[in-house]
Amino acid sequence: MSAIEANTVQSPDLRAPRLRGRRILVTGAASGIGAAVAALFVAEGARVALADRQPIVTLPSDDAIALTMDVSDEAAVQRGVADAVSRFGGLDGVVNAAGVANTDLLSELKLEAWRRVIDINLTGTFLVCSACEPHLRQASVATIVNFSSGQGLQPFKRRGAYAASKAGVISLTKTLALEWAPIRVNTICPGAVDTPMVRDGYSPEVLRDEVAPRYALQRIGQPLELAHAALYLSSRESSFVTGIALAVDGGRSFH
Repeated sequence: MSAIEANTVQSPDLRAPRLRGRRILVTGAASGIGAAVAALFVAEGARVALADRQPIVTLPSDDAIALTMDVSDEAAVQRGVADAVSRFGGLDGVVNAAGVANTDLLSELKLEAWRRVIDINLTGTFLVCSACEPHLRQASVATIVNFSSGQGLQPFKRRGAYAASKAGVISLTKTLALEWAPIRVNTICPGAVDTPMVRDGYSPEVLRDEVAPRYALQRIGQPLELAHAALYLSSRESSFVTGIALAVDGGRSFH
């Protein structure tokens, strides 16, 4: 794009739904951050395909569809993406929110557990992006938002496999942004967020007394706060943003 062409980029109409007419696939959409992203995107005018290994109990709108998808299974990913494309007539965006955690010390971590974390968090992100890429190439404005973690920026003990997988997502995203432009590819790095995965790992007392004090804002995040970050990176408002790792972590990492 020349300098003259760059100056003709249209400002978004802030009165209109920010994702009006866009067709977006969201993984990990059965609960937590993925579910919040799907609901917000529908409210902002998108048609959303909610994908998860777990059953999608409630769809946020009549236009939304549910897909059964294990992101670590290449064949399942190909089927799910093909189904979404068939139902919507194409894809304009992807949000990769599927993920699993592990709290073993690396000295105690079994290879099977390591592979599960890497297969879902990192390889799963790659498989979904790869399956969607040909369809995103046909979109006038195409976006990918991959969820990493604050652990990918600044890890600590008992998060070795998880941190490695999420650091890989950051590096993968930057490479995709370089190789797949003009598709815009960005990463969000959450801190602790009030989701089933976090609640399964910590008691309410530990969250309040040990986890929250690590954050400048002295609390953990809410799924909707992460969904708003994904909304920005999936909208025209971020039209000159690609390859970033956006920390939405209440001030834990300050990277």
